[in-house]
Amino acid sequence: MTDPQLPAVISERRQLINLAYRLLGSLTEAEDVVQETYARWYAQTEGQRREVAAPGAWLTTVAGRICLDLLGSARARRERYVGDWIPEPVPGRTEWLDGSSSADPADRVTLDESISMAFLVVLESMTPAERVAFVLHDVFRYSFAEVADIVGRTPAACRQLASSARRRIDTSRRPSNTERAEVVRDFKRAWETQDIGAMIGLLDPQATATADGGGLALAFTAPIDGGVQIARAWMEIIAHGPRVTLLERTVNGQPGLVAQLGDTIISVYAFDISDGRITRIWAIRNPEKLAPWRS
Repeated sequence: MTDPQLPAVISERRQLINLAYRLLGSLTEAEDVVQETYARWYAQTEGQRREVAAPGAWLTTVAGRICLDLLGSARARRERYVGDWIPEPVPGRTEWLDGSSSADPADRVTLDESISMAFLVVLESMTPAERVAFVLHDVFRYSFAEVADIVGRTPAACRQLASSARRRIDTSRRPSNTERAEVVRDFKRAWETQDIGAMIGLLDPQATATADGGGLALAFTAPIDGGVQIARAWMEIIAHGPRVTLLERTVNGQPGLVAQLGDTIISVYAFDISDGRITRIWAIRNPEKLAPWRS
């Protein structure tokens, strides 16, 4: 506690959580990365720490490299994952900020467009180097020289990585959260009343629904394609599944739904919406990914 750099070091924690979550898509892993980053900081001698002119830059570099290593091994781990892997959802501020310590570390994730489920899913399609270069430069505004130091490539190569990643991002106009909330509310109403016609009308004909149970919760193991097929599947869920309460909640900064059974959140639903219709549904049921929602 006598470290004169302690205030500057601790103040970087929020930034590191934000960075690691976007890079890994897992709040649990992001917290582990931050803990490891601080462990490496204090593994240095006091003299070595004093020689670091910019502790924040040092911490970001270390966290970025740890994330890059984890992303390399994550692909192999996810090949063994049961069903589809969906990024871990984080609740909105009104759902988790209650003044208690249980909100940590979710309260450190800044909610904006770069944390939406659609954005994180696109990041999953990138190579580890593309993902790190793009997130650091385009989201956190690091220079390519700084990115190069983390990724271990030249600034020119990092520029190419970010450019390649950028081409995968949908830059079309996205609906406001007010517009999204109206669609999600109508979807909830159609689901609760088992109005399949209304639900089909809310779904894009080419919509896709993906579920993540991780082998720990019942979930369909392959994506469902087509608005009609999704509506039928959701009618089966409400007709034959447990009696749950559907609640409107903020999921990764955007309107979503959660299914509550008794006092327990058993499912979180994130949506992507375009032209007033739902184009993607992500159903996260893996209980290990719902820990922030149970706090």
